[in-house]
Amino acid sequence: MVIIMYYFNIFFIYSILGHLLETFVYMMHAGKSGILYGFWTPVYGIGCVIIIGCYEILFNKHHLTKSLEALTVFLIGAVLLTAIEWLGGTIIETIFGYVFWNYNDLKFHIGSYIAWEMAIVWGLCALALIFVIHPFFKRWIQRIPRIITYTFILLFILDVGCTIYFK
Repeated sequence: MVIIMYYFNIFFIYSILGHLLETFVYMMHAGKSGILYGFWTPVYGIGCVIIIGCYEILFNKHHLTKSLEALTVFLIGAVLLTAIEWLGGTIIETIFGYVFWNYNDLKFHIGSYIAWEMAIVWGLCALALIFVIHPFFKRWIQRIPRIITYTFILLFILDVGCTIYFK
């Protein structure tokens, strides 16, 4: 149960941080971060849970050199986060009719939702997450009380329900 709570906490913390990042970026451009009413963007939380989970599963059992470990994190991050981005964009457009991003203006785009340029960015983000950001937040994330996690789960479920119903 502790490990499940840990990953729920990862999801919520990085969903909120992702929302803050996108809100800051969108302040410079016209736009809105995320589709939900709440102060979170789940695609970041999902991506971070997957990248951190893969890292902890792979590298707790297999010890590689730091450079090979970094290359593996970069490649896994680039591929998985790009796939998540494509899936998220497709689901949002299909269910809600919104298009939040479009990479058609990038030289190496593949459809509207993914591009090789962004895959490189996501790989670099995975490196930053694993080697800089998550080590900073990990101890704090592990100490979040269960009642806080349960509260966030409830709020998130209500937010998703309201979003589906009202949008």
